[in-house]
Order: sequence, then C-alpha cells, then structure tokens
Amino acid sequence: MTRLPEERQRLERAKARLDRLSFYPEPVRIDRVRILVAPAFFRLPGYGNFHGFTLARTILVRKPDVSDNLITHELCHVWQMQHAPVRATIGWFRYPYRQNPFEIEARRAVDETRSA
Repeated sequence: MTRLPEERQRLERAKARLDRLSFYPEPVRIDRVRILVAPAFFRLPGYGNFHGFTLARTILVRKPDVSDNLITHELCHVWQMQHAPVRATIGWFRYPYRQNPFEIEARRAVDETRSA
C-alpha cells in the first residue's frame, strides 16, 4: 500500500464539494483521513468490482489515477462514519449494496456536487 499522490489536495477538493451539502450537522473532518493505493485489497473475494472502499478514516483505492468523483464518494462514507458509525456499519450488513441508504447517499453527494 502506498499513499495516493496529491492526497491532501484530493481530500480538500472532495471536502469542498461535501461542504456544500447539509447531510449532517457538522462538516466532514479530513485531518486524520488518508488515501492508500491498495490494489491487493481489491483482489480479495467480494471486492473485485469496487474501485474504492472506506474503512473508518482510511480510503482505499485500486489505482492512483482515480477520479475526484470516487474520492468524494468515499469521503462521504467517512462523513457518515463520523456522524452515524453504528448505523452506517449495520447498513452494510442489513442492505444489499444498491439498496444501502448510505451508498445511495454517497452517490447522491457526487451527483449533487458534480461540476456542470
């Protein structure tokens, strides 16, 4: 695993996008968030179709040239964990991926903050 090049700038751009939304009472905090390029993680069974994955304050990406949309999506999951860690974790066990309300919210965050 290696750190994503321009990690801080990528996080700041994603945070600026999420700061335009009012999903939670406090803005997302990025001071302890890191982005790691971890292609081996995505070879694990069940993760082969993903390009990004969030573990609390760590965003894992398959390759270094991921889009800002993916970083925004994954940072939204960090935000969810900052405000509703138990509900967000249970959501991954309770709902299928496409119906998971936290996944739907992260996709919505990208859609609502996408540049015209």
